[in-house]
Amino acid sequence: MLQHIPFVEDLLARMTLDEKIGQMTQPEKNSVKPGDVARLGLGSVLSGGGGNPDPNSPQGWRDMVTAFIAEAQESRLKIPLLYGSDAVHGHNNVVGATIFPHNVGLGATNDPELLRRIGRVTALEAAATNVRWAFAPAVSIPQDFRWGRSYEGYGQDPALVGRLAAALVEGFKGEGWNSPTAVLPSVKHFIADGATDWGSGKRARMTDPDHDRTLAIAQMGEDFVTLLDKGAWQIDQGDSTIDEETLRTVHLPPYRAALQAGALNVMVSYSSWQGLKMHAHRYLVTDVLKGELDFGGFVVSDWEGVQQVSPDFDTAVRESINAGVDMVMVPFDYESFIASLRRAVQAGEVSGERIDDAVRRILNTKHALGLFGQPHTDPALLSEVGSDAHRALAREAAAKSAVLLKNGGVFPLPDDARLLVAGKAADDLGLQCGGWTITWMGGEGATTTGTTLLEGLRAGAGGRRIEYAPAGEGEERFPLGFVVLAEEPYAEGMGDRSSLALTGEHRTLVARMRARCDQVAVVLYSGRPLIVAPDLEGWDAFVAAWLPGSEGAGLADVLLGARPFTGRLSFDWPRTLADLPRRAGSDALFRVGAGETAGEPGRLPVTAAD
Repeated sequence: MLQHIPFVEDLLARMTLDEKIGQMTQPEKNSVKPGDVARLGLGSVLSGGGGNPDPNSPQGWRDMVTAFIAEAQESRLKIPLLYGSDAVHGHNNVVGATIFPHNVGLGATNDPELLRRIGRVTALEAAATNVRWAFAPAVSIPQDFRWGRSYEGYGQDPALVGRLAAALVEGFKGEGWNSPTAVLPSVKHFIADGATDWGSGKRARMTDPDHDRTLAIAQMGEDFVTLLDKGAWQIDQGDSTIDEETLRTVHLPPYRAALQAGALNVMVSYSSWQGLKMHAHRYLVTDVLKGELDFGGFVVSDWEGVQQVSPDFDTAVRESINAGVDMVMVPFDYESFIASLRRAVQAGEVSGERIDDAVRRILNTKHALGLFGQPHTDPALLSEVGSDAHRALAREAAAKSAVLLKNGGVFPLPDDARLLVAGKAADDLGLQCGGWTITWMGGEGATTTGTTLLEGLRAGAGGRRIEYAPAGEGEERFPLGFVVLAEEPYAEGMGDRSSLALTGEHRTLVARMRARCDQVAVVLYSGRPLIVAPDLEGWDAFVAAWLPGSEGAGLADVLLGARPFTGRLSFDWPRTLADLPRRAGSDALFRVGAGETAGEPGRLPVTAAD
């Protein structure tokens, strides 16, 4: 419910139009000119994916963010600045922070209490750097795994997604929003971003990658043309043509659950519903979200999302604000946005009441967070970042995320097992973490600190002999081989793919290991189910490990039997691409709830159905 708080109302009455518009403006930190936070009274600054300080360290982050917050205190009204970051699986832009599994894995845990603890740890690590706003959780319900953001969804059951999102929100909140370690979550992306149609994504056709400032910072592993050939930007930011009943019964409930848990911010989706951009969708943003759901917090745009409403910038600004967007993430051209909105108000195209409503919501949220009395957090919190206790939680989450989908007598491993491990991913922290890790796209190699799966296997081997051959090369025969396969890191539309099949390199590695090992278990790092039906018969065991984060020892724990397999699919796993998008009656390879629990030696495995 939108409140009228006397302190906020008094402040609002003293603000000029320009100061109000300043509060509605959120640029990216690399674009902000010295002195502009105070001069323009900017309401927020963010670090985009990879918007990191140099050096990228917890202390470096705190120094950077603190400087922006301190400058806001030099403005006329000293309204505190709210700094935002894409802390979507931990405080994941920060080298040394704890990186949790992506949501696709956390959904397999079906463990709200685990999500609550993850939210609390993420908030503590973010607050340590003076970041009090995290752009999470995504409550997307992916219907087509060709979508590059599939790993941001917890599952395909709205009730499950709602439970986990609400728990994460409660973790971010902690003892209360006015606690100095509370961090504002952003529930996203409103709405039905996971239901867009293949081929409806327009970004690649709208932009020139050589002159697109957003794509220029993507640090892609392949050139843009190659990625387009693979399907990039074919579904992300596209159009959802579902009917309103489906929108309300499948995609709306998780928002209701997150708001009931106390969420005070919602981010609008790039996507459209039945041809109209969500950033311009007054019915859904104002009538449904703010009206029917009685949402009293504020609505923020996505990165340059307003600009997609119309090729005419003034029209785009006017329509988005009138639709109900309260704060605009305008990473580069923030002064152009301020001037445009000022013109719209002066021309009577945006009412003063709409401006006051937006600013009231923003100031109410800052007041709820206690920022007016305490704009900075305690620097002693820096000791929390990447602490042993936090990494132990991430290890637990990685173990609980893993789903054993096939077990032909491989698990549990004998105490004297001789094991050959293959695949570069087994010893690659970046592949283990996936996208949204240090940079927007993520990357391969030692991108941050943590424990790879191979390191975890060796540390927990006990009396087992473990050998590693990245390419499976060698002559010695082994009774068992682990083959660790991985998708390349990606994020957003850059990860849209027209094919979800394993690569020729993947299949060659498995064949090489099959020739050397009596049994072969495949461990797959992926942000979504891949099409493995043609290959599965040749595997003795199959573990969906998703993107387990910085603590690969957690995955090693279940592979070695130190912890049981408890993960269960929160998605239908398609047999072929013809099963996408998900629909009733499709012939899935595995259904929601699938997963085995490795029993004692000599006992049959227990399935989810049992």
